[in-house]
Amino acid sequence: MFRKILIANRGEIAQRIQRACHELGIQTVIVHAEADRDAAYVRHADEALCIGPAPSARSYLNIPAILAAARLTGAQAVHPGYGFLSENAGFADAVEAAGLAFIGPTAAAIRTMGDKVQAKQAMLTAGVPCVPGTEGELPDDPQAILAAARKIGYPLIVKAAGGGGGRGMRVVEAETALLAAVETTRAEAAAAFGNPALYMERFLQRPRHIEIQVLADTHGNAVWLGERDCSMQRRHQKVIEESPAPGLPEGAVAAIGERCAQACRTLGYRGAGTFEFLYEDGQFYFIEMNTRLQVEHPVTELTTGIDLVQMQIRIAAGEALPWPQSAIQRRGHAIECRINAENPRSFLPSPGRITEWIAPGGPGIRVDSHAYPGYIVPPHYDSMIGKFIAYGDTREQALARMRVALRETVVAGIDTNIALHRDLLTDPVFCEGGAGIHYLETWIASRTSASG
Repeated sequence: MFRKILIANRGEIAQRIQRACHELGIQTVIVHAEADRDAAYVRHADEALCIGPAPSARSYLNIPAILAAARLTGAQAVHPGYGFLSENAGFADAVEAAGLAFIGPTAAAIRTMGDKVQAKQAMLTAGVPCVPGTEGELPDDPQAILAAARKIGYPLIVKAAGGGGGRGMRVVEAETALLAAVETTRAEAAAAFGNPALYMERFLQRPRHIEIQVLADTHGNAVWLGERDCSMQRRHQKVIEESPAPGLPEGAVAAIGERCAQACRTLGYRGAGTFEFLYEDGQFYFIEMNTRLQVEHPVTELTTGIDLVQMQIRIAAGEALPWPQSAIQRRGHAIECRINAENPRSFLPSPGRITEWIAPGGPGIRVDSHAYPGYIVPPHYDSMIGKFIAYGDTREQALARMRVALRETVVAGIDTNIALHRDLLTDPVFCEGGAGIHYLETWIASRTSASG
């Protein structure tokens, strides 16, 4: 087991990783930007080093500074968290070239799964079902593009091979709009991701977003830890996640889960990962794999009793998975609300000083947050300031506990989206379960028009 781990991230995930390390008896090194100098997890670190000013490019994305901090402190491994450098194959290569362990998959796996065209081809080879579409990247020839689109059928979606976070994709309803959409998306992909490659898929009308959590070790073992429903999204960004997904047939979930675990064995994958699917009319369609820890990992932890962050560390240290698939048992239901520093109606970011912070508590409530009274939310990073997770024996109990938690919470000095969560958790369609990925935006639009 490692003696000291450097945490190359910030905010609630840096604090979450730090807690897992300390529970294992591992010392932590926190690297931080000047804007995060007063963060609580910085004070709790065994060692903390400022590696640059607030802009991410000069701090949290500064690979030489991070590696220099690791050398200076004698860290043996680096945990990238999520976001920033967590899915940067060059960073994984640089960490291992420096003689450190990268707590994540190999750089080769990150490259393969980070390119959505390569990822789709790998999944087809592994027998994982994919959304019907082009198997390779789009050619330059306009007539070939139009022919491929006719084979797929409209509406379809044009996607960047290296895209993510909801960027680099456009829905095309008719052939007359296709070539212009391809040209615009190609330029956007080249500018945003340094990769102009595109592909096309059928655009599903009413899908749900279902994902499968996996763990794989370096000894050829892999297990899946259940599914999560992440269909409550705004602009392709998740707002609420839950596990298990309401109303899905257990047999169908088990079948796709085992295919994901087998894909990990086939690919030689290691660490934690998430296979993301669109689910419509009883069919699962692979869309991408995230080669890192997910923001929504707590709902899986609560329903399985497995600490995913500690398992990431154990796998990176060379340990084998301690249980076979048959030993994985899930109990109850968990729901997570992402708490953002943003206006609940305009969704504009709301940085500034938190003058009052009263977090919820009680049975079944978990709060993953680095916020506290007096904390200054910086304007430079993602607006998420924490996550509330409610666990219950049933979905109804988890929902009731989350409603109480949101009602108890007090945050002053900045805007948050807590009011949005409060309203959504009383919405009849959401409460029934099973809404698709387009539901939340439609719901928000109807509220906006009603109030306007």
